[in-house]
Amino acid sequence: MSTENNNPPKNVSESEAEAQRAYASANENRAASPFTPAFREFIGSHWGPRPPVSEERSGAVDYLPARHQAIGALFPGERLVIPAGQYKTRSNDTDYRFRAHSAFAHLSGLGGEMEPDWVLVLEPLPQGHEGPESHRAILYFQPRASRSSEQFYADSTYGEFWVGARPSLEEMEYFTGLTCAPIDSLADALAKDAGATSLRVVEAADASVTALVNEVRQQAGLPHGEDAKAIDAELERALSELRLTKDEYEVAQLQRAVDVTKAGFEEVIRNLPRAMKHHRGERVVEGAFMSVAREEGNGVGYETISASGNHANTLHWIDNHGSIQPGDLLLLDAGCELDSLYTADITRTLPVSGKFTDAQREIYDTVLRACEAALEAANRPGARFRDLHNAAVEVLAHQMEEWGILPVSAEESLSLTGQQHRRWMPHGTSHHLGLDVHDCAQARREMYVDALIEPGMCFTIEPALYFREDDLVAPERFRGMGVRIEDDCIVREDGRVERLSESIPRTADAVEQWITEIQGR
Repeated sequence: MSTENNNPPKNVSESEAEAQRAYASANENRAASPFTPAFREFIGSHWGPRPPVSEERSGAVDYLPARHQAIGALFPGERLVIPAGQYKTRSNDTDYRFRAHSAFAHLSGLGGEMEPDWVLVLEPLPQGHEGPESHRAILYFQPRASRSSEQFYADSTYGEFWVGARPSLEEMEYFTGLTCAPIDSLADALAKDAGATSLRVVEAADASVTALVNEVRQQAGLPHGEDAKAIDAELERALSELRLTKDEYEVAQLQRAVDVTKAGFEEVIRNLPRAMKHHRGERVVEGAFMSVAREEGNGVGYETISASGNHANTLHWIDNHGSIQPGDLLLLDAGCELDSLYTADITRTLPVSGKFTDAQREIYDTVLRACEAALEAANRPGARFRDLHNAAVEVLAHQMEEWGILPVSAEESLSLTGQQHRRWMPHGTSHHLGLDVHDCAQARREMYVDALIEPGMCFTIEPALYFREDDLVAPERFRGMGVRIEDDCIVREDGRVERLSESIPRTADAVEQWITEIQGR
């Protein structure tokens, strides 16, 4: 058995020896990276000026101070640390596309895929300062390196050769309107006056940043680790509740996300004939929607549910590997996420052959009446969020009673000790929507389910009926059918609740006409 080493032969110069060692080491595995002195000198020279990373400011810039002031007022004198998060490994040495933590996106105005390892800190201002602000926002990130640095060509996470040009500090300050600083200065910034300044961190966003914060807190004699979980959770809850009402920029982004989602649904309708011929037609549908979402936005806001036939009765059917048969109903639950990371969440149930059968229409019209009842409840003075669900299921339960499938009366089923109707409608009717498809999920019950409906709130209305094919209680004509109709709604300044998705056909007749027009029948 032969042995090899990376030592150069005798009688060579030291520079040649270094080059040979570097080349041999680089070729020990699959990647050749001969970073010789000659290579380093050559690759760092003869470059022209870079074009600017961005010539446009973020549309969120004008709204960030109000967001910072609102959260800062809840934690006066405290240093608040909001990390963007890190890349997550998909397999071996490849990562998923990066998506920042929603609290970071909301307070920085940044979206897309440019912020792994970045951290936003709300630094408390000293007592007696002028102005209403309680904190100053500082964005810590890795600015681009010089072309003479090894990072430029060798770093697959930050290197310009690998991921493109990164912004400079000056460019990022212009783009975001925030004070910016290099990420390697974060540790010192967190440790400054730590004994007199308490720290909170969004714990789950970035384990390395949380560890750094806990190290600073421990050295300063502050609660850390398990002892700090409660105060960190309080920050995360407040950040979630901050998003319960949206500003004008956010509403415009949500409307744009809905508009792109409509275009995605129309692309699906164009592809339905091909989907019915494919052995995995549900994947054809998923791909058709995703192509629009990726071309016009950042991608999908959540995994698309493309559920044909009985698959529609699996609430979160995302396998999407089934065929689509003529005569099926297709339940399509999908939403485009924009580059700003705001997402739509729309469901339409489509007759793939273009026309509803009598039984399909009977279910569909019942669900549609529940949608209208929920919207009507939302528009009543003094309405609370929970009223939407109650209004929708009241319609459904009374129809179930008429069909004769409830073992008790509708009123008994609707009581807290009944709930038999949930066999066919097991989930809630509404959830908040925004940067997350289920936005504000950490909010307290009294701020969410039990809260008054207020201007700026954006939420879904999505009642449904599910009749599994093996459900012997369900009417035989309904078995194997599932129908859900979901719209995205906004509360206007005058308190009116409107559908952002009003332009997406929703009555049975309108859906049939929509399919006919798009397919050119």
